Amino acid sequence: MAEPIMLGAGDVGESFTIEYDGFADGQTIDGLSALTVFTLTGVDGTTYEFDYSVTNTSSDGVSSRISSFAFNTDPDISSAVSTGAFDTALTGSNYPNGIGSVDVCFKAAFSGSCAGNKNGVLNGETGTGSLTLNFLSAPTSLTLDDFFVRYQSITGAGHVSSASGQQTSTSTSGGTSSGGTPVPAPGGMLVLLAIALFGLGLVRRRPRAASAFEGQPAFA
Repeated sequence: MAEPIMLGAGDVGESFTIEYDGFADGQTIDGLSALTVFTLTGVDGTTYEFDYSVTNTSSDGVSSRISSFAFNTDPDISSAVSTGAFDTALTGSNYPNGIGSVDVCFKAAFSGSCAGNKNGVLNGETGTGSLTLNFLSAPTSLTLDDFFVRYQSITGAGHVSSASGQQTSTSTSGGTSSGGTPVPAPGGMLVLLAIALFGLGLVRRRPRAASAFEGQPAFA
């Protein structure tokens, strides 16, 4: 599993991209893959708001439909709402393929569990929307971890017709600056180095120039 995502109010505007594999019955299913992007859009007391996109990147002759995605939160979530392609939120439910309890999942249509339904995102498609996470008290920071997706209507993978995927990598981009001392670009650093060396050369040459006149007779 990849590293968790840690967020605070100063991270509004930051996006993080998560890639997923696919597995069923403890075996990885080659060709099953997905990608999600979450962007923190607001923090207001007890709520964290995000935009999301879910892309089905399954390939190599394997087709699927992503019917839900899920993750865990720290602190514990009290409720969630969502809009867009995955417009149904469910907290404290089980995720299939031996994953077990997850804090929250988001589904492409209403159903009684995180297992999914007949809607979702097909190969090459992207579903977008927004989601809001609610907490009983205002968190000083939020950690998101254990990201999963659910594949259904699988073809091209033998007898496997449904599977889950877990987080395999995470990357972040955008967001606000964390401050600190600016670091010059490589070209700027070379200019600064050249100026420093030139100045050092002048300093070293001056004493030698003065010594050339030492011992010369004085003129009236």
